[in-house]
This record gives sequence, structure tokens and C-alpha cells, in this order.
Amino acid sequence: MWATPPQPFPLQLRRPPGPPPRLFLTRHRSSRLNRIAASQDPLAALSNLLWGRALPPAQLVLAVRHGWTAAWQLLMRQLAPSDPETGAFTRTPSRFPAVVGTPSSRLHLYVGLPCPWAHRALVVRALLGLEARLPVSVAVPGDDGAWSFTPDSPDGLYGKRKLREVYAVRSGGFEGRASVPMLWDAERREVVCNESIEIIKFLCGLANADGGGLDLWPPELRQDIDRWYGVIYPSVNNGVYRCGFAQSQEAYDAAASELFGALDRLEAHLAGARYLCGDRLTLADVCLFTTLIRFDLVYNTLFRCTRRKLAEYPSLHAYTRDIYQMPKVAETCDMEAIMAGYFKTLFPLNPGGIQPLPPASCDSESLLRPHGREALSSAAGTPLQAAGVS
Repeated sequence: MWATPPQPFPLQLRRPPGPPPRLFLTRHRSSRLNRIAASQDPLAALSNLLWGRALPPAQLVLAVRHGWTAAWQLLMRQLAPSDPETGAFTRTPSRFPAVVGTPSSRLHLYVGLPCPWAHRALVVRALLGLEARLPVSVAVPGDDGAWSFTPDSPDGLYGKRKLREVYAVRSGGFEGRASVPMLWDAERREVVCNESIEIIKFLCGLANADGGGLDLWPPELRQDIDRWYGVIYPSVNNGVYRCGFAQSQEAYDAAASELFGALDRLEAHLAGARYLCGDRLTLADVCLFTTLIRFDLVYNTLFRCTRRKLAEYPSLHAYTRDIYQMPKVAETCDMEAIMAGYFKTLFPLNPGGIQPLPPASCDSESLLRPHGREALSSAAGTPLQAAGVS
């Protein structure tokens, strides 16, 4: 017999090989999902869970890239229609391109501060002293990209919320893009014109009828002004948009080459002439100015007009300062509104909405520096062909 009974062998439980029990899996997954939900940045937590600190899987990168490209192309087709074969930006024609008949005396101007086309009308209105005769309402870009009104910037005529609602007041209604500038006949409740070059020519006639002193559209220079505009509009005014809204490399290359070729020609001409048509400021200068004042501020970066900055063109930059320093012109240049109107509104070009610091060349101190262009001799008799304008 045994003096002491033997001790039983301890019972040892071993988990069989294979996956853990479902309950354990459920709890583990629940814990991970709870950590993701509680994270201040759930997307970062989820990506860390899926692939750690490595780059996202190639398949995911490709899928997101193709998806974003398709969405970008869809947005760009609406924002900036392009030639389907070349990808070149094609501007939509104005619905009311000319002043027809004789409008009433009750006129109202609708503008947007970021827009260079509307800025033309504001500059001409200021230079010609038409503020009392021509009241203005300032629309701002809405979150949907449409021109809108706010309590701080209301519609002075009808109290509408959107500019398209003002267009719709006309007897025939309205379909299409509600653009600025827009000259409105308040008595007839009709659009007079929404083509900027025709609006500013009309304003010159309005001022001349009042016996104003400054003539920005003198009969003897109209042919020269039109010829300069034939260079400025396609290559510079619209040229920066052709760069920014190009939807193919070939379309961008062509637009950028034409833009900077035109700027080089303008720089050479303005090295010997104070203004485009000699010693007199004209509508051609106003049309060039509203693009130049935005060049380093917006177009150089956001629209990829990067070969040179305006500040690298000594004559063009001094010419811009010359016009900026004219009485009442600086008051029409709201740099903060211009930057916000591009960087915050053009979602397809700047999805993050991040607004960069303005360049030093665009602040008031720089723009108010002496320009020295009073010393330039008259170039009124210089043939336009010498400047490459035909």
C-alpha cells in the first residue's frame, strides 16, 4: 500500500490550434472600432489600422486618382468649358453682348470684386466720376460658386439673394450664367448689357454726355485702342484663364507661350511709352490693368502663369503702379476679396481652399512706390507695328 496517496496530475487546458473563438474576435474588433470612433481624426486612425505607417496600397491610390480625375473633369466642364479635342478653355459668350437702343436714366451696375471684367467697370466709373449717377451693388461668390448677396453686401435694388434672381426679373426671364459686370435698366427692368468692354464704352459716352473732362475712348484713338485690345484680350486677359483652365498639357503650353510672348511685347513697348496709346490713359490701359493687378496675387500661382512674375517686368510693374496711384483707382482694388474670390471659390483648382500669403509686390507699400513714368517721352506717334501690333 502506499504510505501517502499519489497526487493527481494537474489538469492543463490547451487551446487547440486555429482561429480564436468568435467571441474573442468580436470583442477585439469592437475595441479597435471604438478606438477609431473616439479618435480626433478617424480617417487617420482607420488608415493606420489598415496599412500602418506605409503608403496606401497601390490599388487604392489608383482608384482614388481615377475617381478624382473624373470628378475634376466633370466640374471643369461646368466651370470652364473646353474644346473636347484639344482641352483648350473656351469662354462662354455673353448673353447680352451689346447695348441695344437707348436705356433709361435709371441705371444700376452689378459687379463682383474678385472679377477682372467687373473691375474694368468699377475703374471706369471711378475715373469718370459716375458714382452718383450710377449706383452699384456688389455680389460675392457663394459656396456654390454663384454670385450672391449678403447682409453686408446686399442687392441695392430688389433685395435678392442671388444675382440670377435679378436677371430673372426681366420680362423674358433668364436661363444661363448670371455673370458680372451687368448693367441693369431699373425703369424698364431689363439687362442693358453684360459684356464688359461694351459696358465701359457705354460709360464713356455717358460721361461725355455729362460734359466730363476725362475721355478714355477718344474718337481719334479708337482704332488704336481696338487694335491694342485685339492683343490684350485673347493673349493676356483671357490668356491667364486659358492657362488656369487648360485641360491638357498641349492646351496649357500653347496658352502660356502666347501669354508671356504678349507680356514681353508689352514690356518692350511700355519701356518707351507711358501708356499703350502714348501719353493718354485709355480703355486699353484699363483692360490691361485689371489683369496685371491680379497677376502676382493670383494668376502666377493658382493659374500656373509661372514663367515670370509681374514684378520681374520693370516697365509693366511700374505701369501698373502708375495706374493704381491715380485718384480713386486704389479704392476699387480689394486685394483680400480678390484672393478669397479665387482661392476659396475655385474648388476644382484649389480643393483644400488654402489661401496663400499675398506676395510682397502686391501690398500697398509696394504699389505706392514712385513709378517714375512721368519722365517718359510721348510715344503717341510711334507706329503700332513697331510694338508688334497689327
